[in-house]
Amino acid sequence: MKANSENSDPRTDLPPPIEAGDLVPPAAIQWVVYLLECVDGSLYAGMTNRLQHRLQQHLAGKASRYTRARLPVKLVYSEVVADRSAALRREAAIKRLSRPQKLALLARMEPESLAARPA
Repeated sequence: MKANSENSDPRTDLPPPIEAGDLVPPAAIQWVVYLLECVDGSLYAGMTNRLQHRLQQHLAGKASRYTRARLPVKLVYSEVVADRSAALRREAAIKRLSRPQKLALLARMEPESLAARPA
């Protein structure tokens, strides 16, 4: 027995077609590795392809358990990388750095702000 087969059109159950302007080519996606300074002075490394959105998530306490307990956070470093794979590798490399090495990385970007940071 076919229920409602006469009234049902499978084509109407599909989402609307995607317009050409709605697609973002993979080459246009920009991957970013970032460092946040937490309220307790600790540093948090992460990666994203939507930096502003990710920062908003962190500030709202919805991005990571670590930063949620250390709000507010401040973006202190960001680095654009080639693709997601490079972002994963760079994030892992930054996380392996000691605190003095991370501060040295920040010093290359913003030397005047390093003096105010605890070692």
